Amino acid sequence: MAGGEFDALEARARERLPRSVYDYYAGGADDEVTVAANRAAWGEITFRPRVLVDVSAADPSVELLGTRLPSPVIVAPTAFHKLAHPDGEAATARGAAGRLMISSSLSTVAVDQVVAAASGPVWLQLYVFRDRGISEALVRRAEAAGCTGLVLTVDVPVAGNRRRDDHNGFALPDSIEMANFTGLLQSGMPDGGGSGLVRYVGAQFDASLDWSAVSWLKSVTRLPVIVKGIQHPDDGRRAVDAGADAIVVSNHGGRQLDGAEPTAWLLPDVVGAVEGRMPVLVDGGLRSGGDVARALALGARAILVGRPVLWGLAAGGEDGVRGVLDDLDAEFVRTMSLLGCRTAVELGPDVLTP
Repeated sequence: MAGGEFDALEARARERLPRSVYDYYAGGADDEVTVAANRAAWGEITFRPRVLVDVSAADPSVELLGTRLPSPVIVAPTAFHKLAHPDGEAATARGAAGRLMISSSLSTVAVDQVVAAASGPVWLQLYVFRDRGISEALVRRAEAAGCTGLVLTVDVPVAGNRRRDDHNGFALPDSIEMANFTGLLQSGMPDGGGSGLVRYVGAQFDASLDWSAVSWLKSVTRLPVIVKGIQHPDDGRRAVDAGADAIVVSNHGGRQLDGAEPTAWLLPDVVGAVEGRMPVLVDGGLRSGGDVARALALGARAILVGRPVLWGLAAGGEDGVRGVLDDLDAEFVRTMSLLGCRTAVELGPDVLTP
């Protein structure tokens, strides 16, 4: 889904969504410099294709933590899908159509129902609450549901300054809750002015989190632990030392620290720092199959895509999600073939301009 098509899809979604919901999905922190930079940075990377290679049977599949995925495109964890469509994350899971989906802790459909709707693997994205018993109970629920990985998000010690949400007084309507916490205080947002999500994060998330959280999570689960929110090469090394099974290079889509480095620039340094000791994934501004190829050529094993999935969900439900992901996969295979690569794993720095 190249630039113009993506923009048209976003425009259709915007027409269907209430202003506060569109702004919640689209917005970022402060002046949204990083939101724009994430997307622009991928386009600054140019290709050097090879020719006369037999690409008649190009294979886009990748292996990740022992699972063969049909595509390196993964559905990123994003919250509150029922704001976009009545079926919420269940529709997204159906639309993922066999691809890996990461379901948010703050999903409006419970994780066991997301797994039941999916035809491919599901990971749970996990925030650590002040009451760790709540987080551990959610881990147990994810294990029982059949999730195959836990994505520990580490870049939200406090909420970023999302001006759109503050201006709109963003909150969930009474008819929608965070379904993983039904019956608990954590299922809804506290009352008050400004952003309800900022109040929720301040009241519930553990701002004292440090690297021992990785060891804690490894001690309470048999599932692989993927650390999401790495933005420094040294933190990539620390994730290896802490026992993480994989990492995601991410600045939270520009929604936390404005002015953070675009992930396209940061990715090669983190890949170099971990020295092949774990898979590195990446998100942030990837909008085309060409961007997917760029990320893999820079050393990512797979990529996460968030906002385009939400625009597809808002514009067309599960069919809209499937269309977004099918388009990205088709563009990726075409780009891979034109670069002279028969498999996704053949993509490397040699296909990029130094």
